Amino acid sequence: MPNIKSAAKRARQAEKARRRNRAVRTHLKHLGKAVLAAVAAGRSEDAREAYRRYMSALDKAVKKGVIARNNANRRKSRMARRLATLPSAAGAAGASASAEPAASSSGPAAV
Repeated sequence: MPNIKSAAKRARQAEKARRRNRAVRTHLKHLGKAVLAAVAAGRSEDAREAYRRYMSALDKAVKKGVIARNNANRRKSRMARRLATLPSAAGAAGASASAEPAASSSGPAAV
């Protein structure tokens, strides 16, 4: 137990943050599993809705400092690739991927 008041307060704050961060991380895992389950079952509408909720939760976790920005972006990218395997969800998740080749074929690259 800390002898100094500020150290005791800091310990209380750290414990509170640890519990909050753990709850957010657990929630992210559940949302990610929901997307994967919908993709595995081939339910594209459910998968897209679950994907939307997962993206929102990841952005909120980044904003709160629970996970790093690159970590969230990596998770989004991996989940988008999984979602793109569904035939009707390819247009929703792969919109940025289909726009990229058109931009690269527009002319000579500026060097």
